[in-house]
Amino acid sequence: MKRRFRVVALAVLTAGVLLLAPAVALAASGNDIGHNLGSLLRNTAAALYTGVVAIFSLGFLINRKFTELVIFFCAALVVGWLVFAPGEVAEAAKVIAQRVLP
Repeated sequence: MKRRFRVVALAVLTAGVLLLAPAVALAASGNDIGHNLGSLLRNTAAALYTGVVAIFSLGFLINRKFTELVIFFCAALVVGWLVFAPGEVAEAAKVIAQRVLP
């Protein structure tokens, strides 16, 4: 009896979500598919990158190599900034170039 109730509750919940969400699902036109896919891949890559940095950081922490850990974090921040925020990097390069080369 409990199993039947769970199945019915899940079906009702799924139907409710499907009835309330078509406007969101249909809002993406053909031109937005590439942008949406790019955003999804960027978010996934950022999560994977963060996980890899965390795993490698644990190795430095376990071996008590704090200096190497700080260097690794700095390098990871710079690489993440260059990869995941190219527009900001270009803007920063322009500002630096304007300051250095008047």
